[in-house]
Amino acid sequence: MEEFGQQALLSMMIHLIFIALTFWSMQALRFDKAIRPNRVLQARVLFILVSIAIGSSVANFFLSYTNWSQQLPYLW
Repeated sequence: MEEFGQQALLSMMIHLIFIALTFWSMQALRFDKAIRPNRVLQARVLFILVSIAIGSSVANFFLSYTNWSQQLPYLW
């Protein structure tokens, strides 16, 4: 049971790291040209939600790839 707790903690940490990395890297894009006047709060919320979506997708790929690579020895 302890292994499940460690795996859950690792998954949560990896998700947070990739979400933060995505948020940081998206700041290089110029979204200010696409924002309507007086819609700054909505643009910030969208920016955060897109960061979460991309970061979670990358984290899921990373975790799945790691899991698959650990299962390869069972092939033979």
